[in-house]
Amino acid sequence: MSHKPRYAQAAEFLRNVDEDWACLVDLVGPCTHDPKAAREPYEALVRAIAYQQLTAKAGDAIIARLKALRPGSSFPTLEQIIVAEFDALRACGFSGSKIATIKAISEGSLSGLVPSRAAAAGMDDEDLIRRITAIKGIGRWTVGMLLMYSLERPDILPVDDFGVRESYRLLKGLGEQLKPRDLREIGKAWSPYRTVASWYLWRVPRERGRVLPQSS
Repeated sequence: MSHKPRYAQAAEFLRNVDEDWACLVDLVGPCTHDPKAAREPYEALVRAIAYQQLTAKAGDAIIARLKALRPGSSFPTLEQIIVAEFDALRACGFSGSKIATIKAISEGSLSGLVPSRAAAAGMDDEDLIRRITAIKGIGRWTVGMLLMYSLERPDILPVDDFGVRESYRLLKGLGEQLKPRDLREIGKAWSPYRTVASWYLWRVPRERGRVLPQSS
């Protein structure tokens, strides 16, 4: 017996938004968004900070070096991050400001400011965003990554993400990127599947010779 892919309904919904979306979904194929539901919010946030403003390859290297500080463990505990030496974290590739932020995340997790996964599951998106962005160095984008990849929220659109805005510009053949507030308004039409919409936008082809029809 055949089974539909997990996000088939969301993909079909987006195909029906307009011809551009239909083209993108057909070009990219089935959505393979892969949330990591077992991660606690503190780990998800630390990982998001590591990748912030970097390529995936650079972020992967930082996380690998961070995990190597505690061989045998899947990820450092928040207590281990709090007591970690500045120079050790700097050698992992974290900037000084990112070190301050990941330590604040860990301290906030101890104090309860950053909720456990069980507690976060009962909070709505905006409550979590307001609560966690109280930590210096954390913006909506970082909490958005937590919501999408750890808490598996289905309707998140990170409008502050450069890649999302640039991809929408390419998708629509616009001369310049939209402001975050304008993309947020347009993105209401993609609800309740804005997480999957974001996944597709991150995969808008940029290579020469592989562009959407209206951009050729």
